[in-house]
Amino acid sequence: MKSLRQQSNLDQEQRRVMMLNAPISKVIPQMAIPTIIAFLINSIYSMADTYFVTALGTNATAAVSVNASLDQVILMCGSMLAMGANSYIARLLGKGDDKKASQVLSTAFFLAAGIGLTLALFGSIFMTPMVRLLGATATCERYAIEYATYVLLAAPFMAANFVMNQCLRSEGNAFLSMMGMSVGGILNCILDPFFITRLNMGVAGASLATAICKLISFGILIVPYLKRRSLLHLSIRNFCMSRDIMAEIVGVGSSSMFRSGLAVVSAILLNQIAGKISDSVLAGIGVCNKIMMFPFGIILGFGSGFQPVVGFNWGAKRYDRVSESYRFSSWISVLGSTVLGAALFVTAPAIIRIFAGQDPDMLHIATLCLRLQCLALPIHGWVVVVNMLCVSLGNAKGALLLSTSRQGTCFIPIIVPMGKLFGGDGLAGVQAVADVFSLVLAVPLAIRMKRKIRSMNP
Repeated sequence: MKSLRQQSNLDQEQRRVMMLNAPISKVIPQMAIPTIIAFLINSIYSMADTYFVTALGTNATAAVSVNASLDQVILMCGSMLAMGANSYIARLLGKGDDKKASQVLSTAFFLAAGIGLTLALFGSIFMTPMVRLLGATATCERYAIEYATYVLLAAPFMAANFVMNQCLRSEGNAFLSMMGMSVGGILNCILDPFFITRLNMGVAGASLATAICKLISFGILIVPYLKRRSLLHLSIRNFCMSRDIMAEIVGVGSSSMFRSGLAVVSAILLNQIAGKISDSVLAGIGVCNKIMMFPFGIILGFGSGFQPVVGFNWGAKRYDRVSESYRFSSWISVLGSTVLGAALFVTAPAIIRIFAGQDPDMLHIATLCLRLQCLALPIHGWVVVVNMLCVSLGNAKGALLLSTSRQGTCFIPIIVPMGKLFGGDGLAGVQAVADVFSLVLAVPLAIRMKRKIRSMNP
């Protein structure tokens, strides 16, 4: 942890030197570890909602699962701007253009907050039809509304948080990004039992705890920008929706937006089909997806450490370091994903029992879903690296193709047939099958990107 604190105290020039000259085997983990820690803590607080709500019954657990789609909608609002800005800022900083990089940050930040506010207003007005659209059944609709109420209030802060997190990482300041995400996550684990049990607020208590923690995270993340501890300057004066800035943000970030949008569509469709079978199937798949946030957080955290290093060095024309970063990250992601998948596969029943209570159907579906996703986890690990490589190099089409495949183009078409053919068991295996299909898309794209990098080397 000491080295992480040291990273946060680096001055601007030291941070630039680190990104361009430090050994790849050192700088990528140094960038990735804080992000991984933050993702894991956020996974814990997300699981905390599910754990404490489980005591309220299967219907309440199903409602939390339904509202995971609402989180995806908010993610969609911020992710396009965050990922697009992150990629562009890393390349601009690599070139030494700090002024324009600050304009990109400010533009993405205020747009994300505005979009989040719009979503909060419309969601609050059309609350009941919204939760029904998200997949709430008649038996869990009341709980779904209770949970959505406070989450919507926090939507502007959640969307802006995505931007600040990504931009802090793009400049090599992963420690402060970790702190912003982690403090809120830890606090949520404390507030959940207080609001849910002590104040007897039920599902609404879990939602209120989440909203408060997102607001606190926002306050922490904005401090380095306000106190000029960042390479970037966040100010309304830097807001600039110029054609070149928006083209870069939207061009690269659209892959993240479409990915999130398709993830929302797939989640809604999956919820609606699962709900028709039973609340146990709906809740079981939701519990599995919550648990899988742990390995996914590690994979995405590592990818988030890899991405700014590649973008920074690509902008600085250090193509040898780009190649080295890709090779290193590919091996680590596959090996790490294999170990994680094997560990979760073996312990799946014991883990699921913590959240499934006494519902045997929920236990069966969640365990099956978890084990199948574990088998496909090494595939997902490597595909994330290829996707981040495309984002870093500004390959919008490649990034779009991969980011939309896993929970979109390779996922949505098989939901209905697998549900009809195999019922709840079929729905439990949809994600694993989609991961295999995404591999087919990633292989030729990886070959093409390696050729591009090789051609830039002298």
